Amino acid sequence: MLAALWRYRYFVMASVYGEMKGRFARSRLGLLWSILHPLAQAAIFAIILAEVLGTRLAGVEDRAAYPIYLLSGMAAWTLFNEILSRCLTVFIEYAPTLKKIAFPRICLPVIVWGGALLNHVLLLLAIAVVFLFFGHFPGTAWLSLLIGIVLISLFAFGLGLTLGIFNVFVRDIGQVMAVVLQLWFWLTPIVYPIEIVPDHLRWIINLNPMVALVGIYQDAMLLNRWPDFMPLLIPAALSIGFAAAAFAVFRRASPELVDAL
Repeated sequence: MLAALWRYRYFVMASVYGEMKGRFARSRLGLLWSILHPLAQAAIFAIILAEVLGTRLAGVEDRAAYPIYLLSGMAAWTLFNEILSRCLTVFIEYAPTLKKIAFPRICLPVIVWGGALLNHVLLLLAIAVVFLFFGHFPGTAWLSLLIGIVLISLFAFGLGLTLGIFNVFVRDIGQVMAVVLQLWFWLTPIVYPIEIVPDHLRWIINLNPMVALVGIYQDAMLLNRWPDFMPLLIPAALSIGFAAAAFAVFRRASPELVDAL
């Protein structure tokens, strides 16, 4: 599969660009909307939460701490959610193409992955601009976001590709995951700080691998602090394990995918 991906690397790169361009077809500003949309979303969150609601984060004096905390967590979750959700439906979405054109099927989830990473970089740029308005300058710890991007995207890709293959054969999986992702979001400390979670519920939070992965963003973007690597060992192992399992499942199910579609 890796050799096939390398042979079709130009097709994958062109498809990622084409998918981005297709979202804004016939738009005068074109790809610029990829920056304006997340920038507007980030600005709305920041202005309403900091200036209108006056929300504060306990233990941090900066008045913009809560919007920064929220936007950091949202950035991490958006990357996870986009890759997982798109991989979940990509084979069904491109079913007519798979039936008409012969190309390595593994290219499809990789194209989705590439598009999500490109969107994420644009979102981070937009968030950095909003932070500058608050007088919050990106520090050297922002470099640790690369670790977060790798682990989160690998985790979401592995899980999404595995479930996406099963979703071709059992369509209920897509519907169930839509509900699961909503619940998963609220079980991850993004809107609220982990300190307010009652002790008797902490075990649920501790089982969630996204807590440590989202924490990379919150530490780097809010506190300019590098992550503690010990809590990342299990999420890193899960990310690698899910990715390896996804390729194994894909190889086994690939000959039957088109027939099932």
